[in-house]
Amino acid sequence: MEFSLRDYRPEDEASWLRCRVLSFLGTPYYDNVLPAKPAMAAPGCSLVAADADVNADVDADAGGQGSAGVVVGCLDLAVDGELATIETIAVHPDHQRRGIGRALLAEAAVRARAAGATTLDAWTRDQPESLAWYRATGFVESDHYLHVFADAYADEGEPGRAVERPGAGLNPIGVFSHAPLAREEEMRTRFRRVYVCRRFSQPLTPAG
Repeated sequence: MEFSLRDYRPEDEASWLRCRVLSFLGTPYYDNVLPAKPAMAAPGCSLVAADADVNADVDADAGGQGSAGVVVGCLDLAVDGELATIETIAVHPDHQRRGIGRALLAEAAVRARAAGATTLDAWTRDQPESLAWYRATGFVESDHYLHVFADAYADEGEPGRAVERPGAGLNPIGVFSHAPLAREEEMRTRFRRVYVCRRFSQPLTPAG
């Protein structure tokens, strides 16, 4: 099966959302579900890898675009001056290990250079497969901090350990917080779900 890289189109939205949520399902971002595709302001861009396989008919029945091809990979790139940041990169689990992620990354680097960026970066949580992919594609790890989740459904005491004084008559059920890496050991003893958020970056050679 072949795939084609192109810019995102509005009619891709249902297929894009499905690709992203299924890709994230087996990762530490499993609950990071979006109900709508975020817009990417110029000079940033949204890229997709589309597969026009017969499964497109099934995707169309489920609300996708059918003949336009199923989105099997996606990458959103934000550009702010000399820094380009990968906001989303996802490959549908049925289409992984086909080179789709690398192809999206290569095209994003071309777009970033053309926009004047000199550095490409991304932030990700500490999943071994994701970390290995970034390292294998030329990124270098640098900055770190913690993502800490307090969830009453996992442990009813967690929100109380995260919020000292609930206000406005509210009883916290779930809390998402950032913490410095130096507190990792402490956070892991107090909360079930703690991730190291890591920055990966690589320099971009000038276009031309």
